[in-house]
Amino acid sequence: MGENTSIRAMWSDFIKGQDKKPEEMNDTFTSWYFGADQQTADELAELVLTGTKRATTSLYESYIFEKEPIPKVGDYSIITDWEGKAKCIIQTTAINICPFKDVTEAFARREGEGDKSLDYWRDVHRHFFSLECDDMSKTFSEDMLVICEEFEVVYP
Repeated sequence: MGENTSIRAMWSDFIKGQDKKPEEMNDTFTSWYFGADQQTADELAELVLTGTKRATTSLYESYIFEKEPIPKVGDYSIITDWEGKAKCIIQTTAINICPFKDVTEAFARREGEGDKSLDYWRDVHRHFFSLECDDMSKTFSEDMLVICEEFEVVYP
């Protein structure tokens, strides 16, 4: 399945509102959805749009396994719903790589999910990362590195 046309349209609209030429933006962005199922993807996209969700966490090992670049401050991402329809553009404002067990209560609150507690965050992410590890033939450990990414919505 190809890229949803709404992604390119949103990026184009975003660029038009910048004080830069399109070629200065280097057309560098990723597009993705949160989670591993439709309900999660759509709910978390809505939390981003309402300003409740201002952070996300990913398993460092997944980037190595997929041979993908580690996110960095300044990166743009187009967040989509499960169907691939563009919902908003975020820009990474902070990155902290640490062991899963060292993620803080403050960061869990910025993720904005569930009751926003560290216990909720740990339960949900432990489950999600365990599934990711299964796909990579690895075993999840709370000593594994995670990428704690903070962001702001920059469009719309």
